[in-house]
Amino acid sequence: MSTLYIGVMSGTSLDGVDAVLADFSQGVRILGHSSQAFSTDLRQTLLRLNQSGPDELHTASLAANQLALIYAQAVKDVLHGCGCQPTEIAAIGAHGQTVRHQPGLHDGVGYTIQINNPSLLAERTGIRVVADFRSRDVAAGGQGAPLVPAFHQHVFAQSGQTVAVLNIGGISNLSVLTDHAVTGFDCGPGNMLLDAWMRRQHGLPFDEDGKFAASGQVNAALLERLLQEPYFALSPPKSTGRDLFGEAWMDGLPLDGIAAADVQATFSQLTAISLAQSVLRDCSASGKPHSVWLCGGGARNRDLVRRIETALPGIAVGPTDQLGLPGAWIEAMAFAWLARQTLLGEPGNLPRVTGAAGSRVLGAIYPA
Repeated sequence: MSTLYIGVMSGTSLDGVDAVLADFSQGVRILGHSSQAFSTDLRQTLLRLNQSGPDELHTASLAANQLALIYAQAVKDVLHGCGCQPTEIAAIGAHGQTVRHQPGLHDGVGYTIQINNPSLLAERTGIRVVADFRSRDVAAGGQGAPLVPAFHQHVFAQSGQTVAVLNIGGISNLSVLTDHAVTGFDCGPGNMLLDAWMRRQHGLPFDEDGKFAASGQVNAALLERLLQEPYFALSPPKSTGRDLFGEAWMDGLPLDGIAAADVQATFSQLTAISLAQSVLRDCSASGKPHSVWLCGGGARNRDLVRRIETALPGIAVGPTDQLGLPGAWIEAMAFAWLARQTLLGEPGNLPRVTGAAGSRVLGAIYPA
């Protein structure tokens, strides 16, 4: 079997699609990558699908087709850039776009929905596709997320050290890696509130380098209110998404009379504090981590990184790029690796992380 896999990821930030071609013959090596931006119309459709609405089955099906076509173009671009043929690729791991995530609703079993059309993706690329990674973990009583800690263990674990990995996408998640165990969970909002407020105030998709947040002052009363959100006090396993920390949650906050830059600064501080508290609380049994590695879009936000460093004194904080694995591509790489696990018949979840009844082979396979 080929050791070449493509991972395709579109996350809660809803900014577009990342595709990575990875070689797993010796460790993990990135051979190429590509990105495709979402159109404004598609992004708005995906946002609407996070809530009930008219004719949503039809809307979701059409959105799934659009996504699959964008995924296919991202795959073709990365193949072209690397000079590879579809027949050289073992599989595409395609996570899909999460629009609903409600694990454990009734009798410990809920559901999770990632919009995708894997059949169309396989048809358009001529490559086998592995998709629907979360559902089997949810069926086993788990949260179905986060799934990346298993990949983090594979590439970042260091013998004799406690290592923390913070993935800051729309939602942020933590992996704590030790010799004895791996733990992880969704910490709360990453870029989600920052991006939403930036769009609302300036019509921009994100706060470049955190400049808008850096221009404001943290509102202590608002920050205290934000930190009272019950999710932060929940014990793992836990996972979240736009179902909780979406724009409806933001609209319920007492923001009147607070300068827009101060709101942005406070949202940035919320992300930093919730991440730092998660690190310190989850590492309490294993000791202070030797290092905290950052990945995801938030790792490029200088203001946010500065706040995280301040909240974690005495701990080395740096991007995974320093380890030779660019933080922007970690999640896409993770789903390439998860597709490989599926084809090898190996588990892709960590029950200690997701709360599932046991290890499970994840994903459904769609032949080329």
